[in-house]
Amino acid sequence: MTTSQTVSQFLNREVGQIEFNCRVLAQAENKDAPLLERLKFLCIVSSNLDEFFEVRVAGLKEQINLDTPGFGPDGMLPQQVFKVVSEQAHALVARQYQLLNQEILPGLANVGICFLRRAGWNDAQREWIKAYFFRELMPVLTPIGLDISHPFPRVLNKSLNFAVELEGKDAFGRSSGTAIVQAPRVLPRVIQLPGEISSTEYNFVFLSSILHAHVGELFSGMTVLGCYQFRATRNSDLFVDEEEVKNLRIALQGELPQRHFGNAVRLEVADNCSPHMADFLLEQLGLSRDDFYQVEGPVNLVRLMQVPDRIERPDLKYPPFIPGLPVTLQKKKIVDIFQMIRKNDILLHHPYQSFQPVIHFLQQAALDPNVVAIRQTVYRTGTDSLVMTALIAAASSGKEVTVVVELLARFDEEANINWASRLEEVGAHVVYGVVGHKTHAKMAMVVRREEGRLRRYAHVGTGNYHASTARLYTDFGLFTCNEQVCADVNEVFMQLTGLGKAGKLKYLWQSPFSFHTQILAAIDNEAQSARAGKPARIIAKMNALLEPQIIKALYLASAAGVKTDLIIRGVCALRPGVAGLSENIRVRSIVGRFLEHSRIFYFRSGGADAIYLSSADWMDRNFFRRIEICFPVLEAKLKKRVLAEGLNVYLKDNNQAWEMDGEGKYRLKTAHRGKKLCAQETLLTELAAAKPG
Repeated sequence: MTTSQTVSQFLNREVGQIEFNCRVLAQAENKDAPLLERLKFLCIVSSNLDEFFEVRVAGLKEQINLDTPGFGPDGMLPQQVFKVVSEQAHALVARQYQLLNQEILPGLANVGICFLRRAGWNDAQREWIKAYFFRELMPVLTPIGLDISHPFPRVLNKSLNFAVELEGKDAFGRSSGTAIVQAPRVLPRVIQLPGEISSTEYNFVFLSSILHAHVGELFSGMTVLGCYQFRATRNSDLFVDEEEVKNLRIALQGELPQRHFGNAVRLEVADNCSPHMADFLLEQLGLSRDDFYQVEGPVNLVRLMQVPDRIERPDLKYPPFIPGLPVTLQKKKIVDIFQMIRKNDILLHHPYQSFQPVIHFLQQAALDPNVVAIRQTVYRTGTDSLVMTALIAAASSGKEVTVVVELLARFDEEANINWASRLEEVGAHVVYGVVGHKTHAKMAMVVRREEGRLRRYAHVGTGNYHASTARLYTDFGLFTCNEQVCADVNEVFMQLTGLGKAGKLKYLWQSPFSFHTQILAAIDNEAQSARAGKPARIIAKMNALLEPQIIKALYLASAAGVKTDLIIRGVCALRPGVAGLSENIRVRSIVGRFLEHSRIFYFRSGGADAIYLSSADWMDRNFFRRIEICFPVLEAKLKKRVLAEGLNVYLKDNNQAWEMDGEGKYRLKTAHRGKKLCAQETLLTELAAAKPG
């Protein structure tokens, strides 16, 4: 394929991620959303951009530095991608801070939630803040004067720092003129003033404002000419040669601290930073002006995420709700989950339905004397996990517990290492999957002795075993004791813990073996039906679509006449609606209160309505470098539920749906006439136990 053909068929991944963050920022710009939720979306954009720079931009810079030859699938060189991304990221950040300063903060002030600037402090506030500085800040601050014996410090990744310009000589006669003050991470970035000195219901002060006001106390006898907050973002990819290390966990423990000191990829400074200091910081960090972001406000908006939780103003937040339960689990207060699963498969749709049955499944297994073994994969589960506590309890009681812990789950490595250690301490078998392949599959299995034989029960899902994110992410989970499905799940566990060739699976599609070829075959099957004049249809929902062969197969299916709807939250490299290429493909993205996380694949399959759920996106890594499963929904009643709740309602959304054009640009779909339909609100109304509002 020539470069020009590649350009016409594929969109760029990094540019697509910036586009996605523009859609998230649009949620913060939405005046109909509660004000504190708008602030959260603003913070989410900052969090997303942090990871984008730590991983994707860092990768681009490495390619540029290594002079990596060749074009990407989109036909762009790394230098071209970086230039476009830099321009778009600067525009996005400018838009972000404009929204903060012109709408969010003034809007909060109008309802009694004020972030006080130094110039606005009254005498009582000024005295309290001074006392706070000497009591809480001064003892833990370490100013570093820069001279020949004090070089520029290795500032931690994403830490808050202050560059101070000074005049005069210190006690030793030194007159360097520059110092760095690092704010320890234990210090809160936003401090709430006591009610008795607050001018409104809630008064907050930024840590940076307090330090600016009293930075002179750190440099006795010298004159402070300027104090500028700054933040460096660093390459955070870990390097562990899995082929060489003898113990992955020990190697990873040694590598984790270095994440804070990777090569710098971005510098953020406050708007008051002098040009001289900006140039000095860029030089010290080895960065150029393309990597420089000067902002009007705090350099780390992520830390504002904590503020809404400290404010008791329900009118400024989304209405709370209580997740529901499937009808089969509503009948009794104390449910024998195994008895319920034996009757029928059970489908859970989070967050509209509770994650508690999953926890109950494992807790009951831990206590049940008839349960002999539990197996589970762990990718992300959090630092405080009832799931992991149940597994520890099961192992402590003498049950055979095997846990496949993915140590290389990005940014969750430390938590997973800690859980692995605790599990081993109580006798659980802990394994780390397969070298070179992250274990991303979401599955748990319980083996129970019943009527003289062993029966297997499985839970498979699209999301992590993480109770907190199950309240925020949309995901499906399925309980089943179908013997063949459970046999397939068991086979995958055997691959993860033992050695030997992969066995043939009847129902599950698995990466890196069959998943990719099965998806290609399913797409081709629809294309063949369309060519034969038979009805054909594809609907797929996922986080990202990037794999070139899958995209080409979808183009061929479109040419054959297959009507295809793709619901893709994040990055999509496919160009929809292009004449002669993809006229029959539509792409939409849903961005709302909940993070759309479920992966659902529907193929008409000659009228059989094949529906699969998965932990995997259609990306190279998911198909070829991860252990993933894609599992069918077999019961007709549950198929209808997935089709209705997971796909059709999203295709009807005219409130939070963004439609993508062939150039990768998105337009918010709005209801000009007729009834407004928001998929997430509809599902809350239909499935939650206590409706919002």
